[in-house]
Amino acid sequence: MNTPSIQGKESVLDELSLSVRNESATQKICPHNSNISCASCRLNELCLPIALNKTEIHQLDEIVERNRPLKKGDHLYRQNDEFRSVFAVRSGSFKSYVLSDTGQGRVTGFYLPGEIIGMDGIASKHYSNSTQSLEHSSICEIPFSQLEKLSHQLPNLQHHFFAIMGNEIAKDQQIHTLLSSYSAEERTASFLLGLSSRYARVSLSPTRFLLPMTRSDIGEYLGLTVETVSRIFTSLQKKGLIEVNNREIELTDLSALRAIIGVDTC
Repeated sequence: MNTPSIQGKESVLDELSLSVRNESATQKICPHNSNISCASCRLNELCLPIALNKTEIHQLDEIVERNRPLKKGDHLYRQNDEFRSVFAVRSGSFKSYVLSDTGQGRVTGFYLPGEIIGMDGIASKHYSNSTQSLEHSSICEIPFSQLEKLSHQLPNLQHHFFAIMGNEIAKDQQIHTLLSSYSAEERTASFLLGLSSRYARVSLSPTRFLLPMTRSDIGEYLGLTVETVSRIFTSLQKKGLIEVNNREIELTDLSALRAIIGVDTC
């Protein structure tokens, strides 16, 4: 029976030590994928790093946790859960919804790649919505306590985060106006045009895309019944403004859709 030499044992220990150091370094970059960072992410011009230089992006990278993918129907968090983090959508899509005391649900928003989820929990320290994946999706989790500390050190990050919060407030005001004063057709046209511009931001087609949400989800969000949503889709298709094939939508006349909601296309 051959016994390993002392030199051989030291060589094995050196290899193990190197392996542990390499694994530790990989985990520091990203606990789930060492090839992903804020600097290399294709969405970094839409997400928090937009206002940061390379050194500042590295500091943000240190606190971002890139979690495991979520399957369709998985919850990111539930209504009244303790608020700890905000989340950036890397891929896929999500919907947020609230449940009343009677258990009645209402969809409050949809989130696409590059958009930030979870800011509804900042004020009360508990999430006011539940958020659920509409398809196979992935997110970056940003612990808010660490984000706050980093924001104090990086004014550009703080300013950009405030801008994102301001945009969320503006979106809430827009949906309030939409529900209070727009017709069913105007609400639907506005919703489709909004998706068009959001897909364009991530360099996807602004005129042909899949709807990750159901018509029931759209109805809850727009304050319409699912039957009304289907009727409006059929009407818009007959007018030649859209083409519908199950969940695939093609916007064939953007100008006419904008005209429905009174937007000047000149």
